[in-house]
Amino acid sequence: MSFLQPWWLLFLLVVGALAAGYWLIQRRRRRDVMRFTNLELLERVVPRRRGWPRHVPTAAILVALALLTVAMAGPTAEAKVPRNRATVIMVIDVSLSMQATDVSPTRLQAAQVAAKTFADRLTPGINLGLISFAGTAAVLVSPTVDREPVKHAIDALKLSESTATGEAIFAALQSIQSFSEGLAGGGAEGPPPARVVLMSDGKQTLPGPEGENEPRGSFTAAHKAAEAKIPISTISFGTLLGRIDLSGRSTAVPVDDASLRQIAQISGGQFFTAASQQELQQVYATLGEQIGYETRRVDVSHTWLVAGTLLAMLGLGTAVALGRRVP
Repeated sequence: MSFLQPWWLLFLLVVGALAAGYWLIQRRRRRDVMRFTNLELLERVVPRRRGWPRHVPTAAILVALALLTVAMAGPTAEAKVPRNRATVIMVIDVSLSMQATDVSPTRLQAAQVAAKTFADRLTPGINLGLISFAGTAAVLVSPTVDREPVKHAIDALKLSESTATGEAIFAALQSIQSFSEGLAGGGAEGPPPARVVLMSDGKQTLPGPEGENEPRGSFTAAHKAAEAKIPISTISFGTLLGRIDLSGRSTAVPVDDASLRQIAQISGGQFFTAASQQELQQVYATLGEQIGYETRRVDVSHTWLVAGTLLAMLGLGTAVALGRRVP
C-alpha cells in the first residue's frame, strides 16, 4: 500500500501523544488514590471503577483517530479492475483437421463449447468479435459487447479445406483497426487495447507449408501485430495422434505447436496447449482473467474512513453507556 499524501501520517504522532497522555493520567490517578490514607472514606466518596471496560471508549476513539488519519493520507493499493474499452477477436480454425476426434467429441465441437463459455465469462464491457478461417478468413461478427451474435456464429461454424493462418491474423488486425476508427480515433484516451485469441491445430497450408514468412504468411502477420501492439494469444488444440477420414483413407493430422508458439512470441502474446476439452476450458478461463481485468492502483481510503467512523461512534456510545459522559 502507498499514499498520495503521506505527510498526513504525521498526525499519527498526535494520536500517539494522546494515548501517552491518557496513560499518564491513569497513572496519576492511581498514585493519588494511594496517597489517600482513609480508604474506607474513599470507597464512599469515589464511585467504584469498572476495571478494564472503562478504557474501551478511549481506546476505540484513539484507534478511530488513527484510522481516519490514514484515510486522510490517501491510501492506494493494487487491485484488479474490469476493462471496459478493450477489443478481443477470437480467431477459430475450421479446416478439415478440426474434425479429428482426439479431443472429444471433435476438436471443433470442443472448441465451440469452450469459446461460448469464454464469451459468457468475459467482462461485459469488452468488445468481442469472431473470425473463422480455413482457405480464407471470414469476419463473422464485428467487435460488440453483445455476446449473443458471437455465440450464434460459433454454433454455425462449418469445416472447409486448407489453413490460411496469415490471412486470418490480417483479417483480425483489420477488424480491430476498423472498430477503433469507428470510435472516433479511440477518444481522448487513444485507441482501446486489443488482443487476438487464435485457436488452431495445424501449420498453415496457404500460401504454403513453408510460407509463414511470405507477405501474407502467419509470421509476417504476427510482426504486423507486434508493430500495432496487439498481442496474439495462440492455443494449440489437439494431440499428435489426431487422425481424420479423407476420401475413405485415414490421414494423420498431428497438432502443430511450433508455428503457433512462434506466432505468440513474435507478437508478444502467450502460447497455450489444450489436448482436451477440459484443458481448453482452463485456457479460456485464464485468458478471460488476463484480458477481462487489469491491475491498477486504486483509492482504498473509503475502507479506512468507514472503519474509523464506526469506531468513533462505538467509542462515544460506550462512553455514554458506561459513564454517562464522553471520554
